[in-house]
Amino acid sequence: MMLFSILVTIVIVQRLIELFIAKQNQKWAEEHGGIEFGRDHYKYIVILHVAFFTSLIVEHLVKPSLISGWYFFFIVFLAAQCLRVWSLMTLGKHWNTRVIVIPNKEKVVNGPYRFLKHPNYVVVTLELFTLPFMFEAYITAFSFTILNIFFLFFVRIPVEEEALRHLPNPERN
Repeated sequence: MMLFSILVTIVIVQRLIELFIAKQNQKWAEEHGGIEFGRDHYKYIVILHVAFFTSLIVEHLVKPSLISGWYFFFIVFLAAQCLRVWSLMTLGKHWNTRVIVIPNKEKVVNGPYRFLKHPNYVVVTLELFTLPFMFEAYITAFSFTILNIFFLFFVRIPVEEEALRHLPNPERN
């Protein structure tokens, strides 16, 4: 129970810090002519993440346990955190939880973006699976991973791809 409490608290605090950074970056982007895309779906991302943490906590309270071999999932979780930091550092002030593009800025194609179009979505998907799975919260692990993937592929990524079409692409030059 102690490991669960510590880890979930750290992840929630991390999310709150990310929201603070995103708000600062949003303000900076708007000051530089940033245009937001897909504003209407943002509330569903927030709902998904709040519901995830609620479900995870409730499921763990009902059946507090730790899977044998939990350290494997913990290592995957930590690797995802490294990818998150790399992604956010690569984007710098351009990183946001919202989809905001600044006209005439080139698309980022360095860092993890050399290998993956949307590395932070890989991170979130790994988190939504490994964190609950580690604590045998299987309903949360599977349901929110599936919901997240569905949302990413049918809502978020299409919005992001549309937004990115408004940027110059150095790969085409």
